[in-house]
Amino acid sequence: MDLNAAPKDPMIENRTFDEIAVGDSATSVRSLSQEDIDLFAVVSGDVNPAHMDPAYAETDLFHKIIVHGMWGGALISAVFGTKLPGPGTIYLSHVRAPIAIGDTITTTVTAREKKPEKHRIVFDCVCTNQTGHAVITGTAEVQAPTEKVRRPRIELPDVRLSRHQRFRDLLIRTAGQPPVPVAVAHPCDDLSLGAAIEMAKAGLVVPILVGPEAKIRAVAAAAGLDIFAYRIVDVPHSHAAAAAAVALVRSGEAALLMKGSLHTDELMHEVVAHDTGLRTERRLSHVYVMDVPSYPRPLLITDAALNIAPTLEEKRDIIQNAIDLAHIMGTVLPKVAILAAVETVNPLMRSTVDAAALCKMADRGQITGGLVDGPLAFDNAISPQAAKQKGIVSPVAGQADILVVPDLEAGNMLAKQLSFLAGADAAGVVLGARVPIILTSRADSERTRIASCAIAVLMARAAGAV
Repeated sequence: MDLNAAPKDPMIENRTFDEIAVGDSATSVRSLSQEDIDLFAVVSGDVNPAHMDPAYAETDLFHKIIVHGMWGGALISAVFGTKLPGPGTIYLSHVRAPIAIGDTITTTVTAREKKPEKHRIVFDCVCTNQTGHAVITGTAEVQAPTEKVRRPRIELPDVRLSRHQRFRDLLIRTAGQPPVPVAVAHPCDDLSLGAAIEMAKAGLVVPILVGPEAKIRAVAAAAGLDIFAYRIVDVPHSHAAAAAAVALVRSGEAALLMKGSLHTDELMHEVVAHDTGLRTERRLSHVYVMDVPSYPRPLLITDAALNIAPTLEEKRDIIQNAIDLAHIMGTVLPKVAILAAVETVNPLMRSTVDAAALCKMADRGQITGGLVDGPLAFDNAISPQAAKQKGIVSPVAGQADILVVPDLEAGNMLAKQLSFLAGADAAGVVLGARVPIILTSRADSERTRIASCAIAVLMARAAGAV
């Protein structure tokens, strides 16, 4: 067994006491970056200028920034815990009791012995928890400075950990149920065909590949994708693929529709066709379900992909579609913020007038199932502090679940800013048709493509389509 080989799957497997022989070894390789030093300093509080201050470090013993010594110790612990022996290992050196989340640790070092010849000092070290119980004890020998140093404390960076747990929760909700048949219109490039295969491997869907069969098979062969198990509906071109995919939905052979490598307008033309499409009495609209690491809940943004400059009546449908999706995702009474540049109604700004009218429509039961308020500027919609500073009293302000943008341009820019500047993931789905429509982008990660599919699957199951 090659302990140093790169893992081929995300699992971690240990080796038991009996499986380990003297001489066995394991190795981990990690390149140090400035971000590693910054993050270790944030966690430990160690802002020693030898690690944080380049100007000081130039004058110090090593003449450059060096990492915290315990960073290397942490790497040793990582190898023990993940490779050899692996999970189940307890690192005992100096550790007398476990430290749990919520424990408050007091660290004390006391000089025990001085070695004048090399300016070294031996310290007794002890870490105690909030009950006074020692959890770590030991000794440490350091080389003490011989000259006074006084440097400004380096300001540490803000750190946000991005776990994207909300999309994982979606997958948990879809687990353990039969996959849903999806008609994939014109999957004739590696990304769209690969996305369909990814969704199938996740157990969410059974793809029906609609397009020129020879082209689909050529793409699969070039990309190393196995499509042997999937049905292919052979049609000559993308226009025919859109029509055939919609027909599969109308016939009940597919419960979802997914865009492949054709333009959105081309697919939607068939979806909204009067006699052969998938229209309902509701206006079609697009929703981005955003997993924003700095926001405490999923954030739905609508409409950022379909309706360019929606009318008041169209905005009513856009809001209702988003509220219905929020219900399916588990939000009992979603808070809907209608966005504008200001919080007051200004006759010269149509977005504010529409917002006021939409709120009154909600009061009169023309929009149901959510709390609707607006106009609200973006900061007042998502920040309780901003809303408080503006004196806005609202059950929606500062805690919105749904952001309704005035037009497609504003929504598109907002969603992409959150994705590229705030590290958000954005899953996308079209609502208002007979079935959910999955729209994926070339820029989407595998995680967001899978999340888009999971949302559509939840919707199909909620509608009783599967």
